[in-house]
Amino acid sequence: MHEPIEGGCFCGRIRYRLKRRPMFVHCCHCTDCQRQVGSAFAINGLVEAENVELLQGEPVLVTLTTESGRPHDVYRCAGCQSPLWSDYGRRKWLSFLRLATLDRPSEFTPDVHIYTRSKLDWLPLPPGARAFEAYYNLKAEWPKESLERLEAARAKAKAKG
Repeated sequence: MHEPIEGGCFCGRIRYRLKRRPMFVHCCHCTDCQRQVGSAFAINGLVEAENVELLQGEPVLVTLTTESGRPHDVYRCAGCQSPLWSDYGRRKWLSFLRLATLDRPSEFTPDVHIYTRSKLDWLPLPPGARAFEAYYNLKAEWPKESLERLEAARAKAKAKG
């Protein structure tokens, strides 16, 4: 990604700009994601929340429950209800951006396929895809630069209190 990419909801009420490439991209096959997006999986780009700039409109927050018990805040358009990004665990500094809402979603391919234990049987994974039955060891899978960005964002959030 050489320049920011814009995205938005189905009806056009919400527009945003992704200012920096995601640190890592998940193709999540969990049943929660399947139900939330009404599809076989969700493509989430993990990015520092400060790198998602709202240009137009104001998303509504819908809090969902998870198996872990941690809150899952989903930001949606109030009109068309398109899910735009999530905050798992209410961290506030890390967003799981729904990459299919970008104007050019093909710019990003999944780094990993997660929760494949609940992947739909008829869906083949690409040859050579890094796939995990559940989650994975972050330090083993993420590139060094992405880990550094993640730690910097975590430290910045902690310093803000």
